[in-house]
Amino acid sequence: MSEMFVKESAHKLIDKLPSTATWEDLIHQIYVRKIIESGLADSKAGRTKCVNDIREKYGLK
Repeated sequence: MSEMFVKESAHKLIDKLPSTATWEDLIHQIYVRKIIESGLADSKAGRTKCVNDIREKYGLK
């Protein structure tokens, strides 16, 4: 991700927060965004597992 895109995304994220937002709120939103982007990248690269395989692994089937 380019530096400019990261800065623009950060500005948009901050602008969407309420005026009463705390640093913890901001950190949480950044964390959620990062986790979602990582998951999408893993999915696109084929680094995922079938839900049924995971359930079987943990005896939840």
